[in-house]
Amino acid sequence: MIPFHEALAISQKFALPRDTVQVDLFQALGRTLAEDIFSDISMPPFNKSAMDGYACRKSDLKNRLQIIEEIPAGSVPLKKICENQCARIMTGAMVPDGADFVIMKEDIEEVNQDSVQCTKETSKDNICYKGEDVKNGDLVLKNGDVILPAHIAILASVGCSHPRVYQIPTVAVISTGNELVEPTVIPGISKIRNSNGYQLIAQVQQLGIKPDYLGIVRDDENSLLEILSRALDKYDVTIISGGVSVGDFDFVPKILNELHVNIKIHGMDVRPGKHQLFGEEASHFIFGMPGNPVSSFVQFEVLVKPFLNALMGKTAEHASISLPLEEDYIRKKGDLMIFVPVSLTTQSTILPLEYHGSAHIHSYVNAWGIMEIPKGISILKKGENVRVRPL
Repeated sequence: MIPFHEALAISQKFALPRDTVQVDLFQALGRTLAEDIFSDISMPPFNKSAMDGYACRKSDLKNRLQIIEEIPAGSVPLKKICENQCARIMTGAMVPDGADFVIMKEDIEEVNQDSVQCTKETSKDNICYKGEDVKNGDLVLKNGDVILPAHIAILASVGCSHPRVYQIPTVAVISTGNELVEPTVIPGISKIRNSNGYQLIAQVQQLGIKPDYLGIVRDDENSLLEILSRALDKYDVTIISGGVSVGDFDFVPKILNELHVNIKIHGMDVRPGKHQLFGEEASHFIFGMPGNPVSSFVQFEVLVKPFLNALMGKTAEHASISLPLEEDYIRKKGDLMIFVPVSLTTQSTILPLEYHGSAHIHSYVNAWGIMEIPKGISILKKGENVRVRPL
């Protein structure tokens, strides 16, 4: 058995970003940039009006102003503003030469059809100046940024219609167990529905990856050999649940050895997920998840999720945060590091949820995060800070 954080470090050594590819902006959301993005223009690209109003000289604000032009957004001003002149201007339109102020439409009184008078003293010029947001050549997004809707706007504004991003890994999900049936089947005596497989598929999908579900495999060496051989050959990452412990029918480690998989992790001093497995073969990776649903759920969140994110260039996606406990927490033994489901209170404190063990997946239905309690600690006091991984 090795400590969990040692296991995490071992797996992360292999989690190098995939190759890169250019994608259309419509497919870029959630992807990770594989290049720095520089602006090819200044923003705004010209002095533009921040308001509907009248462009004039600030020195003429107290005077009656003659309207010499109307400037809609998208048009170029034809006249220069001179003494006691103004132009009717729309929001986003180019401010004409000679003008250094835009009077808001609400602060104007029409004297006649061709002239107006400012009715309110104001110091704000209501002009967005060329390059005040971004200058031509400025770095606007960095290699490693995860593309969010605001980033899409930036990419579009600088003309980057096909950003280069890290490729999404191919992932297979397999369930093992003679006792398993699919959710569409009413379980007979000694049978249970396969929840792990669908849970793991959903967790993978939540990362923006579309996994392939390879179904349920019986606890049979030949069946496991055939499907694992095929999965390791075809997919970047294979996730298999069940069959990784030390029972008589836990054949997965034996089969992986036959397939020349280099098993880097098999057993951690942690609960749930003590018999978690991780292996590598020619840049193809496999995670052997425990059969209990909470174990597979938690170990995906704390071990597999950081790995898959790193393959996609998302290197800071697995950070835990420190928050205070709402109440005392006591456990009988401190022999293992443990993960516990918690909720977040309105006071931004952490409240452990009722949890009956590694089969109690219902405890995670309302969980906000996973609390980490180190090995050797049995009592945590109210107000004491703990590490939590938000879900």
